[in-house]
Amino acid sequence: MENLRVLIVGGTGYIGKRLVKASLAQGYQTFVLHRPEIGVDIEKVQLLFSFKEKGAKLVSGSFNDHQSLVNAVKLVDVVICAISGVHVRSHQILLQLKLVDAIKEAGNVKRFLPSEFGTDPARMAHALEPGRITFDDKMVVRKAIQEAGIPFTYISANCFAGYFLGGLCQIGHIIPSTDSVVIYGDGNEKGIYVDEYDIAMYTIKSIDDPRTLNKTVYIRPPENILSQREVVQIWEKLIGKELQKTSISAEQFLSSMEGQPYEQQVGMIHYYHVCFEGCLANFEIGEEGVEACELYPDIKYTTVEEYMKRYV
Repeated sequence: MENLRVLIVGGTGYIGKRLVKASLAQGYQTFVLHRPEIGVDIEKVQLLFSFKEKGAKLVSGSFNDHQSLVNAVKLVDVVICAISGVHVRSHQILLQLKLVDAIKEAGNVKRFLPSEFGTDPARMAHALEPGRITFDDKMVVRKAIQEAGIPFTYISANCFAGYFLGGLCQIGHIIPSTDSVVIYGDGNEKGIYVDEYDIAMYTIKSIDDPRTLNKTVYIRPPENILSQREVVQIWEKLIGKELQKTSISAEQFLSSMEGQPYEQQVGMIHYYHVCFEGCLANFEIGEEGVEACELYPDIKYTTVEEYMKRYV
């Protein structure tokens, strides 16, 4: 649908800026919400105007101004929210309840994609404290969307490659070591690692697809369903060197949380469920979900090895 109008909320963020780029690449009329209270954040201002130069339309709106949100939503067919849900930066998931109210009042939106882009929160009722807050808050937003009768698509993008591959699946690392690595447990639980721009492309592809309406879209690139040990092996092959390996048990990992800042503990729980439990790949997609790589085989996704070459 060439004339599809798409509003992206959080367009200057980590995933948001990639969503803007992908939406423009698909030829959609792309609107980017910007806060009037952006202040003197010159990098965000410059990014917004770079979007404008590429054809995006900038729309002023604020979560503190309900009518401005309604006015912005009335301009478009699809709303994608990409505000931060990562505690090490900021956690704003429940702000989306204001966006849900605006979409409900506007009454014109054909699809809403809330800010998820990670582990499917519907499968994380067992998550440990304090990390479960991320999943609980996302489920609060889902409940509001469905009670308001808003058509939706949820995106489960699994692990952002930059966060996980850059650190060889170790929390607190974003550049891979050429000397050593800590293996979580036996290192054999499977994770799923996705290039951030691929996440954006699969997301944008889904927004007017009837097969994704009121479904969860799981992004599971087949070649990128790998264990931590397999990720390390790929890195060792690229650098031509074997790393020194030590291991940490689940009990040791959890006990190491003691005394850590709250946001660090939240992140550690997420890594625990991915790396020690294999929560991303230990289930079959049911009738309420679809798999992005099967829906859009035309997208040539970035493999783990291709992604990691940037660090060599």
